[in-house]
Amino acid sequence: MATLLLVRHGRTTANASGLLAGRAVGIGLDQIGCEQAALTADRLAAVPVVGVVSSPLERCRQTAQFILDRQAGTPCAPIDPDITECDYGQWQGRKLSDLATEDLWPLVQSQPSAVVFPGGESMAAMQARSVAAIRRHDAAFEAEFGPGAVWAAVSHGDVIKSILADALGMHLDLFQRINVSPASVSIVNYSASRPSVYATNTEAGDLSWLSNGIRSGDAPVGGGAGQKTP
Repeated sequence: MATLLLVRHGRTTANASGLLAGRAVGIGLDQIGCEQAALTADRLAAVPVVGVVSSPLERCRQTAQFILDRQAGTPCAPIDPDITECDYGQWQGRKLSDLATEDLWPLVQSQPSAVVFPGGESMAAMQARSVAAIRRHDAAFEAEFGPGAVWAAVSHGDVIKSILADALGMHLDLFQRINVSPASVSIVNYSASRPSVYATNTEAGDLSWLSNGIRSGDAPVGGGAGQKTP
C-alpha cells in the first residue's frame, strides 16, 4: 500500500498561550510555527508526494501550503473535514490550566474512550472518523499511483495520536502515551496484513529514503536491514 506521512500543523498563537483552540477560526501559525512548517517542508522536499490532504482549519492549510510550495511536482491537495480537530464543545477557547481543574480532565487523561466533551464530540468518534478518512485516502492514492506512492496528511495533535494508536493496535485509552509535536512527521504504511509504524513524532532528519515509498511485506524476524536509501 501507499505510505502515509502524518504531519501536525506548526505552532500557533493559541499553542503558545496555552489555549485550547479547537475549531475556532482565525487561529494561524505564529512566527515559530512558520519556521517549523518550513523546516518540515524542506524535509519532505526530498520525497515526491502524490498528495497533501489537509484539515480545513487555517493552521493546517498554512502548513500544507509550505509543503506544497517545496514540492517539485504538483501534488493534489484536497481538504477533508474528517481529519479536522476534535470538537471540544464548551472547552474550546479556554485555558488548559483552567481545564485541568475540571472533573472531566482525569478521564481525558486515563480513559479517553469514555470522554464526550460538553457540547462537542466524543474522542471515540474523533478517532473513528479520522481513521476511516485516512484509510480511504490511502487506498485511493495506492489505486491511482501504485504501492510506492507517498502522501501526506496535515492534521492536529489528538487526531494524529488517535490514528497512530489505531495503527499500533493500541486501545484509545492508551493514546495519551503518544506525543505529537508541532510540525512533526510520523510515518505509517498500511500493508495488506497489518499497519506498520516506521516513525513517530520526528522533528528532524533525512527523509529521502522514502522517495520510492516503502516496500512492505512480512515483518522481518530479528528486525531486518532497514529501508534502502536512494
